This record gives sequence, C-alpha cells and structure tokens, in this order.
Amino acid sequence: MIGINFGGTPKTFMDGLLRCAGQAALYALFVAALGYFSTSPRYQHLQPDQALLRLSFSHSGKLKADCRRRTPDELAKLPANMRAPLDCPRERSPVIVRVELDGAELVHESFAPSGLSRDGASTGYRRVPIAAGRHRVRAQFNDDARASGFTFEGARVIDAAAGQVVLIDLAPERGGVVIR
Repeated sequence: MIGINFGGTPKTFMDGLLRCAGQAALYALFVAALGYFSTSPRYQHLQPDQALLRLSFSHSGKLKADCRRRTPDELAKLPANMRAPLDCPRERSPVIVRVELDGAELVHESFAPSGLSRDGASTGYRRVPIAAGRHRVRAQFNDDARASGFTFEGARVIDAAAGQVVLIDLAPERGGVVIR
C-alpha cells in the first residue's frame, strides 16, 4: 500500500498525494540517470587505428629444487606414516616473460607462483595497445629457475587489423608459445 488515506481529512489526502508525486518524480529521475549512464559517456575500447596485444597465461613452473633422498637416520626420526624416502620441496619457479614487438621490448616481467607454499600456477595477464598493421611478435618464457635463458620461445609475423586482439599464451601441451 502506498499509504493514501481516502477516508481521512482533506489535508491527509493531499499529503499522501504529494508524497506519491514526489516518489514518482524521484523514480523518474533515477530511471533517467540510469538510461543516460548506460550509453554515455561513450566508452572506446581502442583508438580507431589500434589493435590489442594480450598476454594471458596460467602455467606451473618447474620445481625450484630437486628431490633429495632421506638418510636412514632421518627416516627413523619421522613418524611411521611420514617415512617417505624422498624429500621433495613444493615451491615452484616463477615464470619470467619477455615480449618484443618489432624488436622493441613491451613486457619483461616475473610472475610468482600462487599459493601459501608458492606451489601453485603462475598467472599473467597484460594488455598492450599496438598500432594496426604488420608486426613481428616474439614471446619468450622461462619456467625453470635453474635454467639460464628462456625455456619456451615463439615468434610470428602478424597482420593486426584495427580493433583485432592478438593473444599470446603459454601452452606446453600445444607446442609451447601460442601467438594467434
């Protein structure tokens, strides 16, 4: 119920009518503001002559250290249910990424592994607007802290149209670096 008392005095009726009119005016103002902000200010994803280079990956780096064999004395000190012959660290290597466009470095960053024990996947996401046209893209990844240099590398010449999104991903099961 809106709260209009038709059986009351004329003053009560007028108060209810004014209250309803005020509430309707506020609703109309809210709807108008919602309508305006749903289309304005106009959002422009990219400039008309730009494409987007997107780096997006989730990858578990190699273990940071090798497993080691426990000595018989170490095994004897452990409870019976904890006597695994190998002691393997959980921590994984960070994933280092380097992306070049036409020989110029765009991204050179290290992505730490997730998790409290640093034993999860490293996840990276970067967006870089680039000029539309023909470019040479080179992406390098290192997922092993014990290896020098990069363990995965991919390069490709792309023809990026205006508004196009070029994706760089690390997928070892699909051959390594994917640029599409």
